[in-house]
Amino acid sequence: MSTTENAGSTAAQGGADPRDAKSGGPFPEQEQPDQPGLTEDMTPEPDHGEDSWVGRGRLTGRKALITGGDSGIGRAVAIAYAREGADVAIAYLPEENADAEETRRLVEAEGRVCATFPVDLTSEQETVELVRAAREALGGIDILIPNAAYQRQREGIDSMQVAEVEKVFRTNLISAIVLARETVPQMPAGGSIIVTTSIQASEPSPGLLDYAMSKAALVAYTQALAQELAEKGIRVNAVAPGPIWTPLIPATGFPSEKVQTFGSDTPLGRAGQPAELAGAYVYLASDESTYVTGAVIPVTGGRPF
Repeated sequence: MSTTENAGSTAAQGGADPRDAKSGGPFPEQEQPDQPGLTEDMTPEPDHGEDSWVGRGRLTGRKALITGGDSGIGRAVAIAYAREGADVAIAYLPEENADAEETRRLVEAEGRVCATFPVDLTSEQETVELVRAAREALGGIDILIPNAAYQRQREGIDSMQVAEVEKVFRTNLISAIVLARETVPQMPAGGSIIVTTSIQASEPSPGLLDYAMSKAALVAYTQALAQELAEKGIRVNAVAPGPIWTPLIPATGFPSEKVQTFGSDTPLGRAGQPAELAGAYVYLASDESTYVTGAVIPVTGGRPF
């Protein structure tokens, strides 16, 4: 065999081209009237890793509480965690029951427990009861993922309603504080809190002013709480998604053209799919990241965080 032939036969093939590894738009014109958005009303439905995530036992025996676990990023994480050997509890709004049942079906298909809890995270008492019930259902909680979020397109500062701002902060930020307050006292060393922040924390859009503020606050929450809990052996990190195709998007009230071209302004030229975030949450919960705390992992299609 000639040197040239040998070189050709051993040439590196590379991985998937990130520009088109997943379907990322353009998307058909669509709108859902309000949040919570529903998966079945989306075209196309998001990819949560149902057909692609392969578990390697990295979370065997772990027990995770995931808010917003019925759809989008939360569902992708629940599927990945189940295939990695973890039992999960998911929290969601009652209106999202159909999505939650599908997530439960996918998790239980892996032989794992999936406890489901319809809950309003803007209520402190319901959030407290959620932690208690999830701990009882799973036999403990050693992974906490405050992932549920609320956002609406705003028309300008002169029309901002305090009740709406409070809903954003109670859903996105205050619930994360209550969840940690209630979970940490019985969370063992080696536990992890993994927060879902956003590219909006560092690259805020005027139309998402209050949402961006809440996500920026979650970065500070992550970094401060990581320092506090290090002495307990509990790590606190965050994932910062960029434009990800979830029910949140058609239900935000964006102009139709923004939904159609969603994610096209990233360096990779497309929106991300929920399945493309699951790996970050698995890594941060696993023993592969024992020296990582107070970190934010951007999954943004190349937009700088």
